[in-house]
Amino acid sequence: MKARLNLQEYTNGILQGDRVVLAKAITLIESQLSSDRIIADQLVEKVLPHSGNSIRIGITGVPGVGKSTFIEVFGKYIIDEHKKKIAILTVDPSSPLTKGSILGDKTRMEELSKNSMAFIRPSASGEAVGGVTHRTREAIHLCEAAGFDVILVETVGVGQSEIAVKKSVDFFLLLMLAGAGDELQGIKKGIMEMADAIAITKADGDNKFKAHEARAEYQHALHLVRPDSSGWLPKVFTCSAVLSEGIDSIWNAILEFQQLLISNGIFETRRQRQQVEWMHECFDQLFKMEFQKSPWLHEKKSSLESDVLAKKITPYQAAQTMLKEFIHSLRGSNQT
Repeated sequence: MKARLNLQEYTNGILQGDRVVLAKAITLIESQLSSDRIIADQLVEKVLPHSGNSIRIGITGVPGVGKSTFIEVFGKYIIDEHKKKIAILTVDPSSPLTKGSILGDKTRMEELSKNSMAFIRPSASGEAVGGVTHRTREAIHLCEAAGFDVILVETVGVGQSEIAVKKSVDFFLLLMLAGAGDELQGIKKGIMEMADAIAITKADGDNKFKAHEARAEYQHALHLVRPDSSGWLPKVFTCSAVLSEGIDSIWNAILEFQQLLISNGIFETRRQRQQVEWMHECFDQLFKMEFQKSPWLHEKKSSLESDVLAKKITPYQAAQTMLKEFIHSLRGSNQT
């Protein structure tokens, strides 16, 4: 059995666009082993200067909207018509009990998975919230360093914490169905405010008229949403993956969006803000890990949990006590 790649082999393989090495590198950054984490951090640092040259697109939608089908057709269009290399990072929900995941997205993009200009990587969401994994940001940078021009991030699905993917990409596309009940009640206002465009899928056959009606309703609703500082007005489209209709309009809107933000200086500013947010997220994760490793935690936590259950103290007071004890333990260890 071949030994695990070293840092230089990972770096060279990625910069040469080796998809096998890229897949291994993403497995490395997703690893929970502390030894892997050290190499993973070094690898991301090595490739970071070579990243950032793609358009990052987040795609989300309600269950049954046809995300994988849309992405396959969309990806093939980008490759065939614009000759761009595309990396697709899909996130499958993990079981809260077994932590396992089906990771079936790649099998649902059969044609695209065989294309030499495409790279598809399914990952399990684990305990991460926000529709993406904890390591999605790092995977994006690895794919960019490997020479991919377009990065698609397919999220777990629509939820209240989908803001995480919005903070990881440049353009946020929301896929919706028509004729599935009251359209405007089927979506949270917050997700609409985050969307840079909405695409009504499956606009073909008997559903075509309903799709155009839904488009008009969404477009009207978006007029009530306050525009952001970029000056971009979100657009609504209808599309059919089966007929390959409307795909070009969505891609052209993404390019228009990118050019607008580049011209007014907001594109790079957003990217920089995302890097800082990434730093804060990493700190939160590291702090939580360090907190949980504290030797006194389990004993103290059990006692506080009992007090909370007995209604002796509030959950907030218990959390405050845990934090104070943790800070005190750090001060004590620094003095010894």
